[in-house]
Amino acid sequence: MTLDPDNAQAAIEYCYDQGWSDGLPVVPASRPLVDAFLAQTRRSPKEVIGRNKQVDRECTVELAAINAAMAGCRPEYFPVVLAAWEALMRDRAAGGGGWQSTSGPAPLIVVNGPVRTRLGFNCGGGVFGPGYRPNATVARAIGLIVRNVYGILPGVLEQATQGLPGRWSICLGENEEESPWPPLAVAAGQPEGTSAVSAMLLRTCEFVDNRHTQDPEQVLWDIADTISRTGSLIFRDTSAGVVFGPEHAQLLGKSGFSREDVQAWLVEHCGRTRAQLRRAGKDGVGENGVRFADGTTDPDDETFEPILPSPQHVPVMVAGSRNAAMSMVVRVFGLWSGQAVPVEGVR
Repeated sequence: MTLDPDNAQAAIEYCYDQGWSDGLPVVPASRPLVDAFLAQTRRSPKEVIGRNKQVDRECTVELAAINAAMAGCRPEYFPVVLAAWEALMRDRAAGGGGWQSTSGPAPLIVVNGPVRTRLGFNCGGGVFGPGYRPNATVARAIGLIVRNVYGILPGVLEQATQGLPGRWSICLGENEEESPWPPLAVAAGQPEGTSAVSAMLLRTCEFVDNRHTQDPEQVLWDIADTISRTGSLIFRDTSAGVVFGPEHAQLLGKSGFSREDVQAWLVEHCGRTRAQLRRAGKDGVGENGVRFADGTTDPDDETFEPILPSPQHVPVMVAGSRNAAMSMVVRVFGLWSGQAVPVEGVR
């Protein structure tokens, strides 16, 4: 086969000219290539898999395949893309106006089960970073669908004030092998050993570096303080997941903490006193649940106000490598659906 880089460059430039790119080169989606993606699913190409009422547009399986091809996915990744998209459609914010929020939320896609190793998803070191084709392109496929199918473009229908650098790149495999707890997909309703995808919108990610202690509660207090920072408290209640590094997760597991125990501990301890909220001008809460400066709070009022209403508001998972005791707090936009979606045709 003779390769013609000039023709390839011309095709890439054509895609740029049509406005189909997220800023990086896309793979031109030829008919044979798209058909190879569609061959990976039993679903009809015309089946509608997503609607956005705000922009009055809908996504079909074929449109998803076209954008997955442009994102650089291999055809065998397509069932994971479909599962990720369906998982996001179960998220109330992603099914509505979340893509257009001024906070510019990013999807977090978590892959569980044997499909992680079969397709080569990174579950360990640098899991939030670049370097792995399935992680990068599955996440990018979601972004191109939002852009090209829903027409939500920066500065047009997308109104992010600053946005997130990881908007279309946060896809990780859970490190099940080093986790002391069942996979996230099992907590989200799927049988053990199922290849499945969970997804939620995030406002941002914040690392927690705690490698100086072997006290599990000191680790949890560090996590709780990060979750509870006043700069993130927009509403009365909040949601914040934790992606524990294996060292933190194993420390907690060996100390007798189950995933449910960790969630319950964080629900109880995440929050701020009214005096702390007053200093940030967030001690009042309006009828719509939005915080404001009340002006009447006693500056010495140590009444504690919790911010996580339930365990569903703090999803817990494990990813990364066991080379430093670090974890990541992920700011969930709205409330995670709590549901994982099986990957079609894969155990």
